[in-house]
Amino acid sequence: MTQAPVARRLHPTLTRRGDRYGLLLLLLVFSYVISAFAATKYAGLIQTPLFVVALLLALRTSRVKKRTARIIVTGMLIGTFSAVAFALGHATDIGLGIANVWTGLVLFTTVVVIIRRILSRPVVSLPSIFGAVSAYMIIGLMFASFYAAIERLGSAPFFAHGAPGDTRTFQYFSFTTLTTLGYGDFTAATNGGRAVAVMEALSGQVFLATLVARLVASYRTPPRNGSTASANTGPADTGPADTGPADTGPSIGGREPAAGPAQAQHRAGNPRRGPVTRPAAGRRAPVKWRNAHRREP
Repeated sequence: MTQAPVARRLHPTLTRRGDRYGLLLLLLVFSYVISAFAATKYAGLIQTPLFVVALLLALRTSRVKKRTARIIVTGMLIGTFSAVAFALGHATDIGLGIANVWTGLVLFTTVVVIIRRILSRPVVSLPSIFGAVSAYMIIGLMFASFYAAIERLGSAPFFAHGAPGDTRTFQYFSFTTLTTLGYGDFTAATNGGRAVAVMEALSGQVFLATLVARLVASYRTPPRNGSTASANTGPADTGPADTGPADTGPSIGGREPAAGPAQAQHRAGNPRRGPVTRPAAGRRAPVKWRNAHRREP
């Protein structure tokens, strides 16, 4: 039996292809950096196609049924194209608000797909950790989209004290709320915004205390070649112990050498043949003493 089938049997999810959570995490970081340095109110629309690509990566990794994946992908592509076209065509806060709501729904679907895949894996590996971090980051981006939708679809500004509301500030406020840092430079002014912020803070704490803690505690490294080879080999062939007499050398100084395990077992006797007896014999005199009493010719 080769090493590959053994590794696949021990860690069935480590040898499968398609777990692209590392690439998904890089894509999310890239989208956040773009929005952080983009000084336009259409930065959210720039992020929307990237979020759709993130959903496609999550669907590929989740290994859902082809029919279900096609329905989700078709619906998301049609909805994204319609939302972006409506926002660019009307160029109003209502159009941008609708696009933000759709972006939040796309991100929510992505989070559900990732968590479903992580919980279905029998073995927690490094891609599972990447998937959990990606889901945590997507939650922050999702609430940022909902905050932007509240700002643009509502009649009152979202932030208190007249603070500007754009994609950068919404994402900044979302991640400080998700991680419960609470710097205080941006606070929600309306009751609806405060309620959503409380929901985000609770979601972040529950996510870290349950899913991420469980994954880190159950994390296992992939098996190495040595451990795979040891798993491949069966138990050692232990035959019956040698009960025969051991080869003992000559006595030194009239004393016999210490008896080993085989000698002790031989002296105790074989249970099948009965105890082993030796003829009584006197001790042999030392070699020097015998040579001293020899007669000279």
